[in-house]
Amino acid sequence: MSNNPSLGFQRLLLAASIGLCGTVQAATPVFINELHYDNVNADSGEAIEIAGPAGTDLSGWSIVLYNGSATQLNRYGTINLSGVIADQSGSGFGTLSFSAPGLQNGAPDGVALVDASNGVVQFLSYEGSFTPVDGPAAGMAGTDIGVAETGSTPVGFSLQLTGSGSQYEDFTWGNASAESFGSVNTGQSFSGGNGGGQPPLSQCGQPAMLISAIQGTGAISPVSGTVQHVEAVVTANFQGSGNLSGFFLQQTEADADPATSEGLFVFSNSPVNVGDRVHVVGTVTEFNQLTELNSLTSLDACSSGNSLPAPVEVNMPFDFAANNPEQWEGMLISLPQTLTVTENYNLARFGELLLSSGGRLLTPTQIALPGQAASDAAAGNALNQLLVDDGSNIQNPDPVIYPQPGDLSAANTLRSGYSLTGATGVLSYGFGAYRLEPTQVLNFVADNARPALPSADATAALKVASFNVLNFFNGDGLGGGFPTARGANTQQEFTRQRDKIVKAIHELNADVLGLMEIENDGYAATSAIADLVAGLNQLAGTAQYAFVDPGVNKVGSDEITVGLIYQPAKVRPVGSAAILDEAVDPRFIDNKNRPAIAQTFLDSRSNKMLTIAVNHLKSKGSACDDLNDPDTGDGQGNCNITRTSAAEALAAWLSNDPTQTDSHNALIIGDLNAYAQEDPITALKNAGYVNLIETLVGNQTAYSFVFDGASGYLDHALANSNLAAQVKAVGEWHINADEPRALDYNTEFKSAAQIASFYAPDAFRSSDHDPLLVQMFVAGDLDNDGDADSADASLFRQQLGKCGGMSGFNAEADYDHSGCVTMADYRIWYGHYKTYLAGNTN
Repeated sequence: MSNNPSLGFQRLLLAASIGLCGTVQAATPVFINELHYDNVNADSGEAIEIAGPAGTDLSGWSIVLYNGSATQLNRYGTINLSGVIADQSGSGFGTLSFSAPGLQNGAPDGVALVDASNGVVQFLSYEGSFTPVDGPAAGMAGTDIGVAETGSTPVGFSLQLTGSGSQYEDFTWGNASAESFGSVNTGQSFSGGNGGGQPPLSQCGQPAMLISAIQGTGAISPVSGTVQHVEAVVTANFQGSGNLSGFFLQQTEADADPATSEGLFVFSNSPVNVGDRVHVVGTVTEFNQLTELNSLTSLDACSSGNSLPAPVEVNMPFDFAANNPEQWEGMLISLPQTLTVTENYNLARFGELLLSSGGRLLTPTQIALPGQAASDAAAGNALNQLLVDDGSNIQNPDPVIYPQPGDLSAANTLRSGYSLTGATGVLSYGFGAYRLEPTQVLNFVADNARPALPSADATAALKVASFNVLNFFNGDGLGGGFPTARGANTQQEFTRQRDKIVKAIHELNADVLGLMEIENDGYAATSAIADLVAGLNQLAGTAQYAFVDPGVNKVGSDEITVGLIYQPAKVRPVGSAAILDEAVDPRFIDNKNRPAIAQTFLDSRSNKMLTIAVNHLKSKGSACDDLNDPDTGDGQGNCNITRTSAAEALAAWLSNDPTQTDSHNALIIGDLNAYAQEDPITALKNAGYVNLIETLVGNQTAYSFVFDGASGYLDHALANSNLAAQVKAVGEWHINADEPRALDYNTEFKSAAQIASFYAPDAFRSSDHDPLLVQMFVAGDLDNDGDADSADASLFRQQLGKCGGMSGFNAEADYDHSGCVTMADYRIWYGHYKTYLAGNTN
């Protein structure tokens, strides 16, 4: 402690707290000492006197005047204070008085002494008590001084404190007597108390406010803005500028109200240890809606090695009643349930992940109809999530400490769908979300490990995939031209991106693959689609893939487009590609939706034709207000009408055989930017299309994209009625949506070490959407019911001898493409039939 008495008095002043709003009143060394507001005839000489330790500088302090009328309850004036208190008593204390003309006459009224940090040091009322609604003392009940002046009080009288001591609590208000403004009151002695004005060596054991009284029963502290004393045990320490710059306290003496928390965050890097019992003095503040104590003026360690309070068991989902998380804000909690990682989007950015109970959260319009049902599902999701933080305020931390142990890397991922049981930590709040700051290691279980490819159906002849390749832009196609409008910023990033995309497509091994978000730069050798195919063929060591050239320089005007690649050894294009845009159907607004491309293919194994339409409809992220198509709040986001109209146009277009090939099988694939229950999908189903993912996987299970903590599928496969029965399997390959985004090709927001450790040239996090794979067509299935059986044998016999141009001729039975169905074709059909019987497990 300083040997300078003035500095010692200042420390006492700064360590002071008023504590007038709880059941325990704390010491108040600077206080209102004398008051005059009413006298006979016209009021005169109205004033307020402040007493305190000598050397106290009142610059920046104020006295706020309050009207206590039931119709007012507000401040009506402010007196700005200044000056330094001198030693008038010989024992280190003195007074300063301030004129207060117009001081109101009560029944009731009040005055608040406010320090330089806007903390209420004292709020006194006279002629009754009241609670103001504005100003620094809003929400605080005034303490009635118990004496009053009247219209018959003599001029020159005042209300004064008398007694002996060193702080407000040592003195008593007396009835009106001759005023003594500017000097120690008659009958008042500054002696005794804490020893002639010298501050105590420690605040430990001094009166303090219960944390539950600070927290209150609502989201905002009832004493926010006031200086308070708190004495409690340190339960978690996150000090240091790289962490949360503070620690959590918890009262071991819980109050009787379960709605009030016993925990509190203290913003301070003054050294403490878990298990210390400390006495702190600071200002109660709401920081991002977290009730905390900051601007500490005193921190005393009272004891160490104290037992911590047992964590409170908390279960999800939360509610706004008995299971409201606000009642545990700042407290140690444990989560006994098995919880699921439902999102990891900011894992490497801010060290955060999101947990939910009962499995991963699902996008509302994935499982509920737009409108009230979707709104209810969204409300349920909001109550069934808890963010897990890393106890740090650092962006882009290195290392990323989850998963534990080992830290995040390409070889040590933390996927959505992983589970966690028995997490323990402190419940905090910030940036709009409750969050767990763990105090013990989190043991994640890899319930949703990186998957193998969707199971192959041995009877299916054709595999069609859909893949959003997340802004695949190849610069100028010659190794330069970066950055481009989207995608990779450098050649290094593009090489990393290309390697991942190529690996994923190669492993899918689809016969035909629809692409979304590929650069719309044509079909020359330097184009993005040609670059992608070249990479695939280089990896395969042969010309395995080719791309469909629709015969135009660019498809539409967007920076990105859709495309089709295929394996010529498996299929061949029939006829020319067709493009759906606004010129074909005004309902398909092509400056919002990307134009669709359709191409008919002949499957070489089954000899069946299939028209594939690849699509990328308008996103939800940007508005369509120029089309009077806003987000209506029904869960479908922006531009729902624009997408729905495009879906209706798409179905109508396909019904008119846009490739002019007389193909009866049609498959719609792509990123439709609509979840399963939304209007665009309903429009396609109403047009006779079957949602294959809904039918064969299920909306409660399927997903290709994770957004805002919820999973659903934007990437679709819909079959017309003729094709639907011929589809043998559909599956999503979950290589992207579940992976942390930091494991992608990008190099920004990563340290040099992370650029290496977060990356692997594999399929995982090659995009933000999962690809889907549709398996279809049984070779020899002439009746299109998904098998090869005696009914097909009968149909084949009916085809024998028929040639092209003859009535009833079915070109599918002409397996050798001779123009006629012969016994040579029968031998091929019979081989398909035997193969089906051998491979059929149904």
